[in-house]
Amino acid sequence: MKRLMFVFLAVLLVAGAAFAGGQQDSGMEKVTIGALIRNTDEQFVADYADVLKKLAAEKGVDLKLQDSRGDMALQLDQLNTLLAQGVKYYVVVSNTTEATADIASKINAQGGGAAFSNIQPSVEALKVSPNFYLASSPESVAGQIQAQILDEYFKANPEKLANGDPDAIDAIFIYGQLGHPAQVYRTNAVQQGLKDAGYKLNIVAEDTANWKPDEAQAKMDAWLAAFSGEFDVVIANNDGMALGAVESLLTAGYVDDPNDPSKDVDGDGTVLKVPVLGVDATQVAVKSMDEGKLFATVLQDAVGQATTAFELAYMMATEGSATGKMAWGLSPLSSPIDEAPANDAAVVGQCYLVPFKAVTLDNYKDFMN
Repeated sequence: MKRLMFVFLAVLLVAGAAFAGGQQDSGMEKVTIGALIRNTDEQFVADYADVLKKLAAEKGVDLKLQDSRGDMALQLDQLNTLLAQGVKYYVVVSNTTEATADIASKINAQGGGAAFSNIQPSVEALKVSPNFYLASSPESVAGQIQAQILDEYFKANPEKLANGDPDAIDAIFIYGQLGHPAQVYRTNAVQQGLKDAGYKLNIVAEDTANWKPDEAQAKMDAWLAAFSGEFDVVIANNDGMALGAVESLLTAGYVDDPNDPSKDVDGDGTVLKVPVLGVDATQVAVKSMDEGKLFATVLQDAVGQATTAFELAYMMATEGSATGKMAWGLSPLSSPIDEAPANDAAVVGQCYLVPFKAVTLDNYKDFMN
């Protein structure tokens, strides 16, 4: 009887300890991460936000995601609200580079940190504290890849140069928001890349469409009316605008065979008379490639950027710092590159660069979900 009573008491003690442990576990403070997102109306940004939500769910993180719809003043208000709620660690896709130093100063005043992503922070923002990081892709590389794709295209299809000069390209450029780091670096790099490849670059028309397909379509409509037959290529800073141009060209019948706009008559990889290039490799863009419309794009890796930024923020929230650690399998830079902010030796150890990748007719199916 005594033996049975002893066993019974032992069981009660174990159960009580387990219950107490469970209470302690359930009482642990949940990790909270703020996410300041510039505008999910843009497909890439929407994809990025979806990745953050998925990662937060997997980690049991309370993700406070705020979409500022392209409004910098609203984004700062959203930050102030989250700071007042005690949120210390962030993923930040800022509306502008210029605001990032202010954002970093506000977060640092609360003893927190952030991973800036997609939109490059300023050097000053990263210098606020070692707990501020860059988790993005070097924008100039996207432009360099566009130039490489076009060089290969025109070498394989010299007859597609409208002016008959194999060393000259007549191009239409559709820009994102003027002065935006992606607009500046991507544009400069593709133009310089074509010149470095030995081409004389003639800009037939150029203007901003502010990353928006409808604005790009309207611009392309006007340019077609003015410059039909006078340009060799349409180069856009992102897929949304590239697809807007594609829609304009299709609607106008600017295709190999107006009687069958689905037919690539000359076998150059697009049903359009000219190739159209974008950046991002969104699923809509890759599907357009599969249909022979958009010619090529460049993968800006939403999964890679969002995961790198999230892991940095999570390490700060759980370990106090992410300095020197790997995120998404990436190590921080060890030496400067040409593009800000990673061109400053003082902050290269805070910079994690997610690579761009060419998406062409040879490999686009690898990027289809």
